[in-house]
Amino acid sequence: MRHVIVIVAALIAGCTPPADPKHATPQPIRPTGAIAMPTPSPTHNAPSASAPVVLPAVGCPSPTCAFHASTGSYFTCLAGGAGTCFHFGAACAPQDHCMYDPGDHQYKQCAQPSEGTCAAWGAACAPATKCMFNPADGLAHQCDDVSGGGCKRYGALCAP
Repeated sequence: MRHVIVIVAALIAGCTPPADPKHATPQPIRPTGAIAMPTPSPTHNAPSASAPVVLPAVGCPSPTCAFHASTGSYFTCLAGGAGTCFHFGAACAPQDHCMYDPGDHQYKQCAQPSEGTCAAWGAACAPATKCMFNPADGLAHQCDDVSGGGCKRYGALCAP
């Protein structure tokens, strides 16, 4: 167990610092491979005591710019999944400036982002990922049927 803790700590230490929240630039994706380590000494007569144990690669977390329904603005999401963000950071604007307008429940191009909100709205849009905020349950869902700046049919939960 001690070896696993050391390996996880080493993987975390190898991650680059999070993106500048003012610009919400995603971190570059670094290839990761599986890590092999010898198994601990057998306590019983195991046939292959020196066979390596292959652990799945753990990537570095990549902060995103996510909509916060309670404030009606965008913040850097430092940890999230299952349709919501669990830990918010500084205010931000999505890279493509396609933002959710809580006033009319539509996604629109933001011509003038400011501190996580939009001061001037443009034309309807949809996020490239099609992971959209659903005002009915307050969670982000994969949109199965995008219509202008809205979603006609929400699918599975997605990470904002």
